[in-house]
Amino acid sequence: MVTMTALEEELSRIAGAVPDPELPVLTLEELGVMRGVHITDGGRVEVSLTPTYTGCPAIEAMSEDIERALHAHGMRDVSVVTVLTPAWSTDDISAEGRRKLAEFGIAPPRPQGTSDGPVPLNLAIRCPHCGSIETELLSRFSSTACKALRRCTACREPFDHFKEL
Repeated sequence: MVTMTALEEELSRIAGAVPDPELPVLTLEELGVMRGVHITDGGRVEVSLTPTYTGCPAIEAMSEDIERALHAHGMRDVSVVTVLTPAWSTDDISAEGRRKLAEFGIAPPRPQGTSDGPVPLNLAIRCPHCGSIETELLSRFSSTACKALRRCTACREPFDHFKEL
């Protein structure tokens, strides 16, 4: 395990606090896409970022927003590197991120488990408005490719569901 310096930890907090451009209720840290910050021997700040899926159009905006935040903090030489391995998973979303999604009216993804144990069998998608598990799929795609559009049959409210990956 690599130990971070105090400056790297500070820069990681700043970069991690950048809001996601498609889901601004979440930070990049809460979404789990920011993988790390490292300062090279030459003084360059390198930020590792993993997109939610290969070809995600938001990765460019994320990178620019991170660079802008770190430049504003006085860092001159900043590079954001896209890292594809290990791939991002919805399990990378923090508990706080899941709470914020539900509070914002988006059903968070269901936990997928790890390779160390069984995958939990939970097929129900809970309505973020009333909590009912009586929901129906309206469209496999919503405002972004990573979300589906659903409706609660109890309260009749439509909502996005962050798809599991």
